[in-house]
Amino acid sequence: MKLTLDSLARQLERPLLPVYLISGDEPLLAAEAADAVRARARALGFTEREVHFLDRGADWDALRAAVATLSLFAARRIIEARLPSGKPGVAGNRALAGLIESLGADTLLLILTGRLDREAQSADWVRAVEARGAWLAVWPVPAERMLAWLEARCRGLDLAVDADALELLADRTQGNLLAAQQELEKLKLLAGSERVTAERVLAGTADSARFGVGELSQALIAGEPSRALRVLDGLRSENAELPLALWAVIKAMHELWACHAGSADAPAGGTRRPAMPLSSAVVRRAAHLPYRRLAERAVRADSMAKGRLPGDAWDELALLACELCGRAALPLAASPSAR
Repeated sequence: MKLTLDSLARQLERPLLPVYLISGDEPLLAAEAADAVRARARALGFTEREVHFLDRGADWDALRAAVATLSLFAARRIIEARLPSGKPGVAGNRALAGLIESLGADTLLLILTGRLDREAQSADWVRAVEARGAWLAVWPVPAERMLAWLEARCRGLDLAVDADALELLADRTQGNLLAAQQELEKLKLLAGSERVTAERVLAGTADSARFGVGELSQALIAGEPSRALRVLDGLRSENAELPLALWAVIKAMHELWACHAGSADAPAGGTRRPAMPLSSAVVRRAAHLPYRRLAERAVRADSMAKGRLPGDAWDELALLACELCGRAALPLAASPSAR
């Protein structure tokens, strides 16, 4: 049978199957699925575990012997086979298919491998898994579902997180679920029962740098281009994560945007009140900023950072910083699709 991450939990509540195959290139989800199988097996008396690393040149006789040999220390065992490529070759295909057919009630075979292509999925050993056991193919979380995935993880950790903090986490981890989970666990330790804000995310994730992204936002709101560019250059030289710097620039843009609710040049989507009182000079400057062009430049910087547009995202951020401070910058270049 084929399983999903959701149906795996339900299946493990029933009697264990002789063999489980977990495939995929998402290490966090694959590891959690394997841990769930191991935990259920241990609860049912599978107290011994053997791990075999196998490839095309593996000693398949050793694996056959391990399965056939009775344990001296436990009545039930987990035999874990790790296949780096998912293609064990002719000998491995035959050996695995035969082992799966011969598994008894006291041996659980857990097979871990990377993503299986179409050819590998049709191999005899995979068909044997489907016939006698279960196959769970783990897929990466698509970008449009990343926020929902983070929200679910926060609920599991009993962690209250603001929406903009989740967006920042999604942006800085770029689909790396293992990194995202580690960040959430760190935030849980730091925040305890307190609500996590975007500022706390920044304080907890970037702050070995001598220059902070919070200082960048302050300089941009105050309209201090020299200070803003100095901080931006410092962040770049210290190898700070570019998504954090981009977030700080956009945060400043939102604060300034909130000062001119009646401006016809404001982008669609409504306005909000500034997070802090601003001076009259800042309010006057904010009323005359070209927000549509600023938003386009921010999108360009993000696309450059992700490799979707040619150019240097840090340089684009510097131009955006100048414009936010009310200084003239180079005009926007035409996008490749517009040429």
